[in-house]
Amino acid sequence: MSDPTYTPPKVWTWDAENGGEWAKINRPIAGPTHEKDLPRGDHPLQLYSLGTPNGQKVTIMLEELLEAGHAGAEYDAWLISIADGDQFSSGFVSVNPNSKIPALLDCSGSEPIRVFESGAILMYLAEKFGMLLPTEPGPRAECISWLMWQMASAPMIGGGFGHFYAYAPQKYEYPINRYAMETKRILDVADRRLAESRYLAGEEYTIADIAAWAWFSRLVKGEAYEDAATFLDLASYENLGRWVDLIDVRKAVQRGSKVNRSSEGFTPERHTAADIDAVMNA
Repeated sequence: MSDPTYTPPKVWTWDAENGGEWAKINRPIAGPTHEKDLPRGDHPLQLYSLGTPNGQKVTIMLEELLEAGHAGAEYDAWLISIADGDQFSSGFVSVNPNSKIPALLDCSGSEPIRVFESGAILMYLAEKFGMLLPTEPGPRAECISWLMWQMASAPMIGGGFGHFYAYAPQKYEYPINRYAMETKRILDVADRRLAESRYLAGEEYTIADIAAWAWFSRLVKGEAYEDAATFLDLASYENLGRWVDLIDVRKAVQRGSKVNRSSEGFTPERHTAADIDAVMNA
């Protein structure tokens, strides 16, 4: 179906009432809407985030670093409620001018270093701690290529397919078909790659896997976008399913997935390992 009554105007103007469930937090301009400082904890790394797939990438990475014994990766994770517009506070915008989670402050040096965009944070942490990013040119290029592939693919899956299939105020055939096709193409890219390789970048687990798992696991498990797993026939991507199961059992993945969500079984904030322990052992 399409809307035959709509003719685009010569110059587009913003209608705050249009756009469905998330319309109240969307706007065509940047910058803060209100003054509010960000909280600071005692650890070297301060994470301001939400337990979405992009947010989970960073908490999983931090838990992997801690699991490997990197004490300098201790972190405070603060909940940013995007439904309440926390991402538009002056404090958050100062860390991420794009007003999107996650955002990281590294306070371990003489001056804080801000890092925003989930892929950039993964690379920053991998390089800072020398872990999960190969150093040899060939493997490094492969890892970064798959990381960038995931970053480029996510808007097609989330803002494209997820929005029109699950969140848009009306369901229209054309955009659902368009983004379902692109999402299935992306799934096929991953499935074909994982038919020839244990992990995305090769035989070793890397930040590329962390980034992609956060998105694909929810689809494979039927936890994203209503009945999307059935609609997209996720069960047919057997290599992708094998890879999701392989990463699922990692302790750091399980722990990192519990952070920055307010629902039962999760912890809204993380300041010590005990915060995650409490929900893991409940």
